[in-house]
Amino acid sequence: MIYKHVYGPVPSRRLGRSLGVSPIPSKTCNYSCVYCQLGRTDRMTNIREDFFAPQELLSEITNAVKENTSGIDYVTFVGEGEPTLCKSLGYLIDETKMRTHLPVAVITNGSLLCKSSVGEDLVNADIVLPSLDAGDEETFLKINRPHKAIEFKAMVNGLKEFSKIRHGELWIEVMIVKGLNDSEKELEEMFNILQEVKPDRVYVNVPIRPPAESWVEIPDEDSIAKAHEILHSYIIDKYEEGDFHIDDPSQLYDEILKICERHPMREEQIRKLANEFGVSSDEIVSNVGNNTEVKVVQYHEKRFFVVKPKRI
Repeated sequence: MIYKHVYGPVPSRRLGRSLGVSPIPSKTCNYSCVYCQLGRTDRMTNIREDFFAPQELLSEITNAVKENTSGIDYVTFVGEGEPTLCKSLGYLIDETKMRTHLPVAVITNGSLLCKSSVGEDLVNADIVLPSLDAGDEETFLKINRPHKAIEFKAMVNGLKEFSKIRHGELWIEVMIVKGLNDSEKELEEMFNILQEVKPDRVYVNVPIRPPAESWVEIPDEDSIAKAHEILHSYIIDKYEEGDFHIDDPSQLYDEILKICERHPMREEQIRKLANEFGVSSDEIVSNVGNNTEVKVVQYHEKRFFVVKPKRI
């Protein structure tokens, strides 16, 4: 069965086998991060609304869980933009936990946690993974390029307040970009904020997939090591993701395209899936690459396949 809003499970370096749920339209966000793997934001908004019927989303989640034969570690609300823009996110989290008996994670930029309604919506999630990519307003504007209504201090205060009320784990994700936020000064400023937020974990990420802006680069190994040291972060290999999984080989091509809409795939990942089902890897790579909706990007000596965002 092909779903509109649910995909995977996909391999996650932090969450294992993650069933992704996108409760918002493609590229609907209140940030336009320079490193975003899905490109620049098309619809910049800071207003929460129900973009899709909550029952439609829940139906897809429960059906996908029933159909999956290989196990799911987390149901993850992540979206193709900012998932907390979904007004019914709290209801969706609670209903998903009740109907599937699986833990729920939310990957968010954290910008709306300053709103009490958003904190209340996320309070029952098993893991909330907000971003913190800057230690000051200037860097925040350069790297995250937020909606004009979002202030750096309010965003940081939102992280602090949510940390006090959460029931589950709080894992902060820091994306470091060469020349933007990888200096010792920038890292120390972020660490000072993290000391007040008191997360359970900190993860340092680097832009391993093609970014929104072509000038974005991965910091050198010394800078990455310094980031881990200063931020006391968990260390994960840049490309250690695990395997993608598809239950129905007859839907292989469509499922690969669906994954590429939200999660750019490397060529070797597509070939591995094809080989798993005894399908010609050359043929499937060629077919995916020749699709007019797919963009093939060379980035750090790897070929990535990305489905172009649908314009609103």
